[in-house]
Parts: sequence; C-alpha cells; structure tokens
Amino acid sequence: MEGFTKGGQPGWGALIPIFNLYLILKMIGRPWWWLLLLLIPVVNVVVAIVITHGISTSFGKGVPFTLGLMFLPFIFYPILAWSGAVYSGPSQSS
Repeated sequence: MEGFTKGGQPGWGALIPIFNLYLILKMIGRPWWWLLLLLIPVVNVVVAIVITHGISTSFGKGVPFTLGLMFLPFIFYPILAWSGAVYSGPSQSS
C-alpha cells in the first residue's frame, strides 16, 4: 500500500482486486483498457511484463529491478515501497 501512496493513489486501493490493477495502470500512464488485455491468453504475459517494467521505470529503476520484480516480487516490491525510491511520474519508455 505504501507504493500506491508514493504513486499518488489511495493506499486502500491496493486491497481491492482489479481496481488495484487500474490504479497501477494510472500510475504508469497506460489506458484503462489494458485491463482487458490481461484477459487474453499469451498477450497477458507480455502485458504483465510491460506493466512491471512501467512500475520499475516510474520509480526510477531499470531493467535489473524489473527482473527482480518479476522473479522475486516478495523481496523487490517491499524494497520499492519502503526504500527511498521516489515516484517520478508515468513512464512511457516501454
């Protein structure tokens, strides 16, 4: 929830399924209809990687941190939330 508040979104939004994905999409500057892409098999894997990279770059991190978020999320998401990482706005680098 700390990461949501860093990103300018309500912290309680992290607790609500699907709405939390919508808030993440807002944080990384992607349109709401990307939620629908997450329902399409195979496409959802690619979209999830792009979203994860968007989270990483929006907090000023790079590809190695994106890989950490993908493969060790229980370690890297708390690092993102409780470290000195600063939300720098939506990143469209992906």
